[in-house]
Amino acid sequence: MMSGMIAGSSTGRGLCDRPTAVGAAVLGIDPGLAITGYALLSAGSGTPEAILHEAGVIRLIRGQSLQSRLLHLEESLTALIRAHHPVCLVCEELYAHYRHPKTAILMGHARGVVLATAARLGLPVVSVGATRVKKLLTGNGHASKRQMQSAVARTLGLSKLPEPPDVADAIAIAFCGLRQHLRPMRRQRRSRGAGVLA
Repeated sequence: MMSGMIAGSSTGRGLCDRPTAVGAAVLGIDPGLAITGYALLSAGSGTPEAILHEAGVIRLIRGQSLQSRLLHLEESLTALIRAHHPVCLVCEELYAHYRHPKTAILMGHARGVVLATAARLGLPVVSVGATRVKKLLTGNGHASKRQMQSAVARTLGLSKLPEPPDVADAIAIAFCGLRQHLRPMRRQRRSRGAGVLA
């Protein structure tokens, strides 16, 4: 099941004060086998630096077989990408902690589906590390979930904290990818334009 929080939603679940048109947007994904967070961001022209168009979660049913949950994830991601046509997909890099090797293996299944779906649909992928994402938003590479939620709301000028934390993580991942992917592209365009004018 896909649960979205659309900017300017009349249901009261929206995170922004007004609806926004989707431009050259990136799709941020926080992969998981229970809940996968997603967020669609584009670059802002001033403050805030980025515009949130939609964010939500894909809830996978506990108790179902692994293959059924992965299929559900793939189908939901496909629907998202085809509906919004992002310019790239940003996904958190896989990391393993020696105390939780099983968690890393399970997360690897979800991330593999995300990457395979992007490849099948011809969508470029940007990988970002969790520590890098946290440091960019909070200045602390080991920030807590609550700190990330507060930092995301403050950075994007949201009227309330993004819930659940998976949504905040997906927004932060998209924001990091937006800086990494779109800014260099804009600089290249400006450089080419300046060369033509000269």
